[in-house]
Amino acid sequence: MVVVGLGPVGATAALALALDGLRVTVFEAGLAGDGVLGESRASTFHPPTLEILDGLDVSAPLHEVGLVSDTYQYRDRTEGLVAHFDLAEIAGDTPFPYRLQSEQQNLVRIIRDRLAELPNVRLFENAHVRSAATDGEEAVVRVAGSADPEAPEVEYRARWAIAADGAHSPIRHALGIGFPGITYPEQFLVVSTSADFAELIPGIASVNYISDPREWLVLLRTPLHWRALFPIPPGEQDAADALDPAAIQRRLQEIAPRAEGYDIVHSRIYRVHQRVAERFRDGRVLLAGDAAHLNNPLGGMGMNSGIHDAAMAAEAILAAEAGDTALLDAYEETRRSVAHDYVRVVTHENRDMLREEDPAERRRRNDHLRRVSADPRLAREHLLRSSMLASRVSPDARIPA
Repeated sequence: MVVVGLGPVGATAALALALDGLRVTVFEAGLAGDGVLGESRASTFHPPTLEILDGLDVSAPLHEVGLVSDTYQYRDRTEGLVAHFDLAEIAGDTPFPYRLQSEQQNLVRIIRDRLAELPNVRLFENAHVRSAATDGEEAVVRVAGSADPEAPEVEYRARWAIAADGAHSPIRHALGIGFPGITYPEQFLVVSTSADFAELIPGIASVNYISDPREWLVLLRTPLHWRALFPIPPGEQDAADALDPAAIQRRLQEIAPRAEGYDIVHSRIYRVHQRVAERFRDGRVLLAGDAAHLNNPLGGMGMNSGIHDAAMAAEAILAAEAGDTALLDAYEETRRSVAHDYVRVVTHENRDMLREEDPAERRRRNDHLRRVSADPRLAREHLLRSSMLASRVSPDARIPA
């Protein structure tokens, strides 16, 4: 088996296949576990994801470098707290009734170390996969030793290949699979600081969605820092201006005044897309994670749905190797449906809610959130949807739909 990419998605797929005894070759274009951009990458692990990782015996070490977040809040810059949700309400639905905040590179490092111990796994770093295709009963992967387009390629053959090679997936391009969707007009600015917002805003949760027609934001705590996510509207300023320390300081001070100012540990601007590949499978090649779908980060569903892809892709391949192709045949339809009809819809709704400009509609939405949070039945339904438990095929399968 070949897995392309050792991010959280590829790492999960590789470990799932390897633990079942299959020989796995992993190609990673960079250095496995490289955490240079860890501060700006995904950091939220939802309950069904933790169930999957627990089944792979990597949940415990991830918890050791993570932060349990069992509540989250919707806030309004004018009104303050709107609704408070406690994931204890879904304790009967999952053994992990909380979000675990931990940078994605922590998971990659944990799994990379596990893979290094397994004799049936080979990991190649600085291996640039140019293409993959199906040839009879095999997947054919072409790999170069550098990013140079003129670098010579080597051909690898395997029974199956999982393409977890990211948003710009060379494999998706080589297979001619369309990637329709949109790119949001605004850019997103993410800033990390060691200042403790829990001391500055009494009663604040570890994860907060703060609405405002002028500048909404997400404010969340990670094990090492607090992270703020802001929109940068088109035409407001260029990236260099938005990353200016004085401009960042102003944005942070508007969240909560701090006389000594904020230390800025990390800052970055990036563009955000909502895209879903036209196909998630081409013969012996399965797409997973960002190679198959992209979404905005509001709700923390991108990495999680990618890990769910990985779990189902591995399960489907294992079943197919045992002679049962039913789950393999269902992989594309099931995972694409979740990406298009669930993750895409929910994350887009989250953005619309935070940025709503009409005062009457903002009041209506805030009142609705208050009613939902105050009603145990409605709160549970909301939590199942936001925690991604609602996307699971069945409690027995433990594989999200």
